[in-house]
Amino acid sequence: MKVPDGINIPNPKINRNMYCVKLQKLLYGLKQSGRMWYNRLSELLQLKGYTNNDDCPCVFIKKSSTGFCIISVYVSDLIIGNEPDINEAHHHLKTEFEMKDLDQTKICLGLQLEHLHSGIFIYQVAYVQKVLEKFNMDKSYPTKTLMVVRSIDIKKDHFRPPDEGEEVLGSQVPYLSVVGALMYFANSIRSDIAFAVNLLARHSAKPTKRHWVGVKIVLRYLNGTRDLGLFYTKNQDPILLGYINAGYLSDPHNGISVLFSCKVEQQYLGILQSRLWCQPPPTILK
Repeated sequence: MKVPDGINIPNPKINRNMYCVKLQKLLYGLKQSGRMWYNRLSELLQLKGYTNNDDCPCVFIKKSSTGFCIISVYVSDLIIGNEPDINEAHHHLKTEFEMKDLDQTKICLGLQLEHLHSGIFIYQVAYVQKVLEKFNMDKSYPTKTLMVVRSIDIKKDHFRPPDEGEEVLGSQVPYLSVVGALMYFANSIRSDIAFAVNLLARHSAKPTKRHWVGVKIVLRYLNGTRDLGLFYTKNQDPILLGYINAGYLSDPHNGISVLFSCKVEQQYLGILQSRLWCQPPPTILK
């Protein structure tokens, strides 16, 4: 911290750069501010009975007689869930910090939340529009087809590696940026594009024109299906629901099995695999 202008120093004849000031209070915007705020907040929440773990350090959970309360922390924004314990959590936080209640969560990390009587609908219309505008695809012709059909013939497969002598796209084409944005969609709520993005991401080091065309098709698909999302119904039965769409020896290049899509509870995945395959399961590309 340098001495700000307007503050008297003991010896004005000495260069002001020879003095420094001691920081008595944390200032917003400093590199250490985020960590100091997290340490202060987590100390208070743990004192009130909330717990977290190393896997999800920003998610605090407290069990009570009426259920449990979940507090999700993103920098200085807090999302509190489970209505019976919200008032108690508000009281603990407001007595310690200056806070403002913004009511129900509408937008969080690019996710738009719509609260309905039967559940919560999560979608990304605004973020899809932002990505399309960034890559000049907002006025593209929308399509309902995610990708071209793969051919068993390696020479006709659009997702094959670059051929000998085929031109590789340079850095002027934002291939890595588009694939990164698509991976965020696939990892959040648009699992329908996960397989196509997986194929395109394999060629991030040496993309060709046909790979770039595949990226544009995915963006056109998002343009035509931007209102798709996930709907979490209220009071859903806690039963195992899942599916696996896999192809046995379906990869035309090396003949290994490919997992196209999977939706199943993680703790039951091993049990489900042992029931599907009597022999050791084939290689799964993630």
